[in-house]
Amino acid sequence: MSIEKATVLIADDDPDIRRILRTHLEEHCGSVLVAANGDEALETILVEQPDLVILDVMMPGLNGWEICRYVREKEGLGHVGILMLTAIGQEVNAMTAPLYGADEYLDKPFLLDAVDEALERVLSIRDERVAASD
Repeated sequence: MSIEKATVLIADDDPDIRRILRTHLEEHCGSVLVAANGDEALETILVEQPDLVILDVMMPGLNGWEICRYVREKEGLGHVGILMLTAIGQEVNAMTAPLYGADEYLDKPFLLDAVDEALERVLSIRDERVAASD
C-alpha cells in the first residue's frame, strides 16, 4: 500500500502536534483521522480500522503502549501499522517498542521528514505482516 492511499490516525493529547501532523499528512495521505486521548484513539481504531496509527505514549485515558498491545492482541487488527511518538529516550524506546508490538518509534521533538520516513517503514512492515497472514 502506498501512503497516498492510507488512512492514518493521529492520536496525541497535544493539540499543536495533532494540528502539525494533520496539516502535513493531509497533503500525502488518503485520509487523516485524529484522537485527543487514548480512549478516543482506541474507539477510532475499532470503528475506522485505519491502516496506520501514530500513537503518543503519554495520553489521558489509555496510554499509547496499552493501545499498541491491545491492537496487536486483537484479532482482525493485524493490518494496523503503529508508529509510537515518545519523549522517553532512544534506549528505552528500543527496548519497549518491540515488547508492545510497535512497528516503529520516533522521539519528540521530531522532524516531519523523519515522520515520513518512519511511516514508509511502518507501511512496509505492515504490508509484510498482511501478506504473511493471507
